[in-house]
Amino acid sequence: MNILYAASEVAEFAKSGGLADVASALPKALKKLKHNIKVVMPRYYKIDKSKLTSLGEMGVAMGIWGEFWCEVLTCKMGQVDIYFIDYERYFGRGDLYTDEHGYSYGDNDERFVFFSKAAFELVKKLNFKVDIIHANDWHTAIMPLMLESVYRYEPLLADAASVLTIHNMQHQGKFSKHIIDAAEVGWESFTSDNLEEFGGVNFLKSGIMRSDALNTVSPKYAKEICTPEFGWGLDGYLRSRELLFGILNGVDYDEWSPRKDKFLVKNYTPEDMSGKKGCKKDLQRIFNLLEDENVALIGFVGRFAKQKGLELLAGAIREILRLHVQFVILGSGERWAEGFFNDVANRYPQKVSTYIGYNNEMAHKIEAGCDMFLMPSMFEPCGLNQIYSLKYGTLPIVRAVGGLEDTIENLDNGVSKSNGFKFYEPSSKALTGTIKWAVDIYYNDKSTFESMRQNGMSEVFSWDKSAKEYEALYKIAKLKKELKDDR
Repeated sequence: MNILYAASEVAEFAKSGGLADVASALPKALKKLKHNIKVVMPRYYKIDKSKLTSLGEMGVAMGIWGEFWCEVLTCKMGQVDIYFIDYERYFGRGDLYTDEHGYSYGDNDERFVFFSKAAFELVKKLNFKVDIIHANDWHTAIMPLMLESVYRYEPLLADAASVLTIHNMQHQGKFSKHIIDAAEVGWESFTSDNLEEFGGVNFLKSGIMRSDALNTVSPKYAKEICTPEFGWGLDGYLRSRELLFGILNGVDYDEWSPRKDKFLVKNYTPEDMSGKKGCKKDLQRIFNLLEDENVALIGFVGRFAKQKGLELLAGAIREILRLHVQFVILGSGERWAEGFFNDVANRYPQKVSTYIGYNNEMAHKIEAGCDMFLMPSMFEPCGLNQIYSLKYGTLPIVRAVGGLEDTIENLDNGVSKSNGFKFYEPSSKALTGTIKWAVDIYYNDKSTFESMRQNGMSEVFSWDKSAKEYEALYKIAKLKKELKDDR
């Protein structure tokens, strides 16, 4: 199939979350299946333009606002062609979605309507006849509606079906209705079963209702978002869809494997775990913790946001630190969390160390050097760090939601298949109890802990399987499109 994959971020170039990892790995896996896939994303300020090849300028009509001219740039991402929409007014900024104070840019609606339309214009510039338009999250969720309205008579898109992948239901793209004139999707789309929501527009809602096929990034999350607890107000619309698929994200084991990880001081395998001790010592040295190979070392890598369960950890941390443990914490986000965990590190310098920000090398070192990895998420569409942790023999401690529930087998189900520790209630008390349980197993039942490590390291969550499921999803989308056209 000819596939146009539109995403607001791709890991090699710009990243704020799991969407970027998927947008990097999935196209490569689809390319291996012989699909002709082209990826398109904005050219943000942080992406070095000098390393890209220019394909010239391109006009993008923005309704009553006129035509905006951008530059199209390209390079290779492995064997995949990736294209960048370069428009300084919208994308020449320090961050992807928010200003230096953490507030969303006031023109995010304009930015991503422009990007979505530019993706369609790219199809014409490349003379690329498309079978599948694959949109991701709210940033490009208006593309299915655009496909059936603005671009319905474009020959290169006449047979294209639309697929929308939801990576996170919380962020929906809610804006003023004035953007409809720039999007040119017609005011007939301003209805409760399409764009309209409380007098404004909701991009994700429109994508849910207008896409030919719809999925999210784990089977459990696909069920959860159809409930009021996890649906963020759109659960009724999700339930109205005939089919909502859950396809678990895969992992790029070329990058995330202790066997060949270039960031590790020493590599290791399930057959020879001796290198993990060296990685632990290296991590303790980097984070200025006491170098003790016997202490239970727990890691956290992630955004400092309510979704990630930081409030649960904040409420539990002092009780946890009464145990013989060390903590390393890598992340950034909400200011209170940055200040709080920095303060804890200052108060307990022998036990806690923080790195505020994101550092890819450090993330790899934490996965390899820790004994356990903490993910107490309030919700988790898929999660990747728990899957990385399994491969590195670092046992996950997780809340049983979304992809965490799908990938982690709890110890209370028996040692033979267990690979981590789960809790269910979203409370600091439940988190504390589960960490105590894991630490007790670490110190007092070494054989069980090592068996769990081996279980985790033997599991494979590759993109090969997931890519084939997306291939099947594309076929369903094409069939739905043909049936719709016949009507």
